[in-house]
This record gives sequence, structure tokens and C-alpha cells, in this order.
Amino acid sequence: MTENSNDTAIEVTETAPTGAPAATELPQHGFFTRLYTGTGAFNVIGRRKLWFAFSFILVAIAVASIVLRGFTFGIDFEGGTKVSFPRAGANGEAGIAQVEETFTQAIGVSPQSVVIVGNGATSTVQIRSETLTNDQAATLRDALFDKFAPKDIDGKSSKQTISDSAVSETWGGQITKKALIALAVFLVLVTIYITIRYEKYMAMSALAALGFDLVITSGVYSLVGFEVTPATVIGLLTILGFSLYDTVIVFDKVEENTKGFEHTTRRTFAEQANLAINQTFMRSINTSLISIMPILALMVVAVWILGVGTLKDLALVQMVGVIVGTYSSIFLATPLLVTLRERTDLVRNHTRRVANRRGKSAVPAEEPAVGETETVAAVPAGAAAGSKPEPGARPVRPRRPSGKRER
Repeated sequence: MTENSNDTAIEVTETAPTGAPAATELPQHGFFTRLYTGTGAFNVIGRRKLWFAFSFILVAIAVASIVLRGFTFGIDFEGGTKVSFPRAGANGEAGIAQVEETFTQAIGVSPQSVVIVGNGATSTVQIRSETLTNDQAATLRDALFDKFAPKDIDGKSSKQTISDSAVSETWGGQITKKALIALAVFLVLVTIYITIRYEKYMAMSALAALGFDLVITSGVYSLVGFEVTPATVIGLLTILGFSLYDTVIVFDKVEENTKGFEHTTRRTFAEQANLAINQTFMRSINTSLISIMPILALMVVAVWILGVGTLKDLALVQMVGVIVGTYSSIFLATPLLVTLRERTDLVRNHTRRVANRRGKSAVPAEEPAVGETETVAAVPAGAAAGSKPEPGARPVRPRRPSGKRER
């Protein structure tokens, strides 16, 4: 039987009598077509054990890196002295090796780091070291000026172009304490909102996804060696909002699909949740891409144009957080929600009812994607009527006595 609607052909092949010619199946659509239509072609929930295992491995790597390698804290957390001056000078451009040598000769110890920020005539040299006394800072300024004679924006050499600042490590501790308080308040408010708006299982799953995002993002910073600054802490709090937003989008569709699910045996709770993920795939991808584009622009401005380290730190944590948050909302939060709900009597009994209903007749797959072929296969003899349906995107349902496809 072939139905035509809006120039779209959907072929339903039923179990044909002996000797009857078999129907010709239409070609399957490609990956991007199935992704765009969101008809349930990707079995995310059915493979949740794979996603749980993969997520566990990521968490294990992140935690191991945090414990063994630790973090590279910025001067705001560890304290010290920061010296900066224009790279261009009367004696030529300053090089990293030359700056390190001049610093060592003037102070007697090596600097912790020397980096060149920005490109071209506006680039600057930034030196980070342990806390210097006023006499040491003055000696260092004299040595740097004698060696490089850095120029100001008017092209004149002046000692005023060399600046230094001392940062106390207690300031970074205060920032961390306030960030932790803000994080605790945020999590409490999120839990209350999701519990009232949705249900406790969604709140538990959302909090688990947020915890995953925090651990993985922190692990990436530890593993790669990105410097942790106050801007990083601020960015970390920002990405939690993005991750929660993406998770709530999927949960909202799950709630819509599963509303009154116990009154019908067409799909199980897991299958309805999987369909919700497929229906929000494109929205999640588009949201992530739109979020990443300004972050990339921010990184370009920060690194190659202005050379502002604060912007770079903020962009880095947001870039990592957006990618991790998108993954957790799709492959962790919703599968975890289904796992928790399947432990309840309501969902367990409903799944058994769906299995019993499907085990009594020939059953087709779920409604196919646009242009796909839906094949009705008879249940093999001796199949267990009470077997649990496979959680996935293509639930089966009984055929009407007339043999026509159920609408």
C-alpha cells in the first residue's frame, strides 16, 4: 500500500501471502536528512549504556588529571609581580630569551613566565615572577629600559612604558569563595525551579549533567594546562546557564511527548524520550553553533588583534563549556532521566503492557522518516509476549484488522 501526501511517498509493506510478489522498498534517506526531519532515526536512549560508559571514562580522565596534574593558576590566585612593556623599542623588538636573560641578571632569579601578547607594533611583553620588593622592581625597570628602550604610542622611549603590579594571593581566594557561593545559590535555585516546573527526576538528571560539565571543563583546563584566572571562574558559571538551557529544551519536549503516556500503548516512555531527543537535535546543534561563533570572534579579537588576556581566558572556558554542555544535555541528562523513570512502577508496568500488546500480532516499525520504507514483520512463533521492548526510535505497534496502517 502506498500513500501520497505533499508529493511524499510512504510505502508500507505488510506480510504478504505465500506466492505474492514482494513490494519494492524505497531507498533510505541519508544522515543529514534524518537529522533534520527528527523522525526518530537515531537510537540515543537504546544505546544509553554506551553513552554512560563514555561519560564515565571522560570523568575518570578529568578527575585523574585534576588530582595528578592540578591546575595552572594565574597570578591572581598565586600572587606575585607582573611587569609589562611594549615589545618595540629603540634597540629593536624584545625577544623572550633576551627578556629572561635581562631579568635573571637584574634580580638574580629566573622569571616564572615571559609571554608576548598581541601582534605587530601594539604587541607587549608580559613578565610574571614571584613577588618583588620595591627596590627589585626599580632595578628591573632600569635594566629593561637600558636593554630595550621600549617606545610609547608616540614613538618615544620612556621608562613610563614599563609598568609593574603586585598581586596578593588572598585576592584570588576571595574571588574563589564568592564564586563557590554563587555556584551553590545557582544550583539550589535550579533544583527548585526544575522540580516545580517538571519533576524531581528531571531535576536530578539536570544537576548530574551540570556536575558533569563542571568536572569535564575543569579536567580539560588541567589536562591542557590552560591558565586559571578570575575570568575563567566567571566563564565557568556562564556555561552552566547554557548547559541548563539546552537540557531544559530537551526536557520540555520529553514532557510534551510523554504527557498521558500511561493511557496509550503505542510507545514506551523510553521511546517517547528518544523521539524527543531526535526532534530537538537540530535545535541543540543550531544553538551551539550560534553560541560558538561569537566566542570564536572573541578569541580572534583577544589573541590576534588586541592581545587582551582576560578576553582569551573567558573565551576559552566558554568554548569548552558549550561543547561539553551540548553533549551532556543530549547523551547524559535525558538517558539518565529515562533510567530513573524506568525504576518507577508506573513506567515499568506501562512498558510491560506495551510488550504484551506487541507480542499478540504482527507489528510494523514506528512511522518512517520522509520517504523511508516501513516494513511490517510478523512476530516469530514462540516470541515472548511479555518481553521488554527495545528502547529506541522505532517502536512497534499492532496492525489494524483491515490491514491498513494505523494513523
